[in-house]
Amino acid sequence: MKVSARNVLIGTVTGITAGAVNSEVDLSLAGGESLVAIITNKSAESLGILVGKPVVALVKASSILLLTDSSGYKLSARNIIKASIQSVTPGAVNAEVSLALANGTAIHAIVTLGAVQELGLAAGGTAEVVIKASSIILGVPN
Repeated sequence: MKVSARNVLIGTVTGITAGAVNSEVDLSLAGGESLVAIITNKSAESLGILVGKPVVALVKASSILLLTDSSGYKLSARNIIKASIQSVTPGAVNAEVSLALANGTAIHAIVTLGAVQELGLAAGGTAEVVIKASSIILGVPN
């Protein structure tokens, strides 16, 4: 699959909770991390989303938030995954932060240069990857 989203996470559906309009889809990623996606019921039906089915979760790098200190706060975002920072590539305004999950799966985030400085993001450090469930697009094999 060729796609412009920088983050393509491979997983398996572990649960589905259907609502009136949307379905919450629970995923287990290759490294054992959990991910929750919110998709429309129509999408769940047209994709044939079932427990045990392999899926890919697509997330744009600009939709990834990075957290280094929660200061005791809880977030409403459903997906918060610990990762190690592999590299920080600064640009004129933004920087690309490349991270690795525990199993080595790469995650890429685009953040402002100010955020890089404020959060102290640097190779060798750690951060938590924050992804809203509604920012995940699911795909299935044909």
